[in-house]
Amino acid sequence: DLEQNFGILDEPRAAYAIWRSFVIAQSVQGKEVHDARLAALMQSQGITHIFTLNGSDFTRFPGIVVLSPASVVAASP
Repeated sequence: DLEQNFGILDEPRAAYAIWRSFVIAQSVQGKEVHDARLAALMQSQGITHIFTLNGSDFTRFPGIVVLSPASVVAASP
């Protein structure tokens, strides 16, 4: 169902350079490199918002707006 309802984006070459800059600037280590990779892919594609239960994992990356289930429910009319 996901593939039918959402577009699948290719990974641009620029994502690696962004990821590397995050890893160096933020001293990212261990399993946090996966969050850095996702943030780099988002930035390279111009995606600014992420919906996640782990918002604190993404606050260190510039240009990423974190949305949590609570923030979406609170904003609903």
